Amino acid sequence: MAEIPEIRLADPATLTDPFAAYGQAREIGPLARLVTPGFGSIWAVTRYAEARAMLTDPRFALNASSYQRLDVPEHCRKYLRTMQEMEGEEHARLRRLVSPAFTARRAAEFRPRIVPIVDNLLDELADRAEDGVVDLLPSFAGPLPMDVICELVGIPTADRGRWREYGAAVAAGHGPAFAAAVPAIMRDAANAVGGRTGGTGVDLLAELIGIHAEDSDRLSETELVTLVWHLVLAGQTPTNVITNAVEALLRHPDQLAALRAEPGLLPGAVEELTRWCGPQLLSLPRYAREDVEIAGVPIGKGEPVSAALAGANRDPRAFADPDRLDLRRPVGRPAHLGYGHGPHFCLGAALARVQIEVALDVLLRRFPGLALVEGGVRRLPDPGTWRLTELRVVLRP
Repeated sequence: MAEIPEIRLADPATLTDPFAAYGQAREIGPLARLVTPGFGSIWAVTRYAEARAMLTDPRFALNASSYQRLDVPEHCRKYLRTMQEMEGEEHARLRRLVSPAFTARRAAEFRPRIVPIVDNLLDELADRAEDGVVDLLPSFAGPLPMDVICELVGIPTADRGRWREYGAAVAAGHGPAFAAAVPAIMRDAANAVGGRTGGTGVDLLAELIGIHAEDSDRLSETELVTLVWHLVLAGQTPTNVITNAVEALLRHPDQLAALRAEPGLLPGAVEELTRWCGPQLLSLPRYAREDVEIAGVPIGKGEPVSAALAGANRDPRAFADPDRLDLRRPVGRPAHLGYGHGPHFCLGAALARVQIEVALDVLLRRFPGLALVEGGVRRLPDPGTWRLTELRVVLRP
């Protein structure tokens, strides 16, 4: 059997440059062992083709998520089981019902409602700047996804400040603030659903309530509330993509210049930036339903396996010159795995893409002299997520 490299997730070198760590392991073989002191180890699929195959292999299944272990009031427990941990026909049924509300066409139609949200945040950003310097994370990229979700779901303006706090708690990670926020998110999601008398309005919630009203056996109220509160959890991804992307562009002036010269590059640029510096380093682990093999390596029944996105998205077998940021890279040839693959491909990917496009477009047009502040970039040492905790910039019109 081929050598199986180990990646120590707590190693400072791995935390500082996970793309190099996964890249070195990938070139030894398609599988590695991820080791964390006190937590044992799991398998990681480091190459693109093998990772893509694993994500669609029915012999690997998602397990109960960490949400199931949250300490929430008893009446909230029915909302803990999200579509993220469903498999087979149960998952397919729910996905079929809600997918029409999350298509690329619907996301494009929603774009004009995202633009004023971005403009308003940038107005606030400029007001907060001191001598032109401001942190993009708490003042722009952080609140943006939740403001978009509130608009998408139809949350009243008076309540949106509270929902922003929920978004900040989720983005901060699964700590005490997150655990404390979950019951409140569920409560307000249930109130948002219960406060509607039918599928009226022009937002996502109105459409989903319309499905429920037609036939409650097709989409139950519990499933509807669960979808709304889970949207809050999953919908924070653009925060980290936007900040990673802004840092990458400012550190690659040739690519930024190309984007400024050819605005039509933007959709492809978002895909390339997600491939090159996407925040998700590892997929949620799947568990082998039986004894299986990946690339000739035996995986025992019940063993966890994760797709190492940081390795697969820079696999030279799939992407030419993969460590180079290239905004002219052909889109979808092949498609990166930043939003997953297969039955659990991110439901909100189209909306996230449009949101990131608008954010980068408006930010770069309003502040063409945007620049990094020396020492103003701080990154969290997180083995699962490549994300910033500070991105201080100079706003130069």
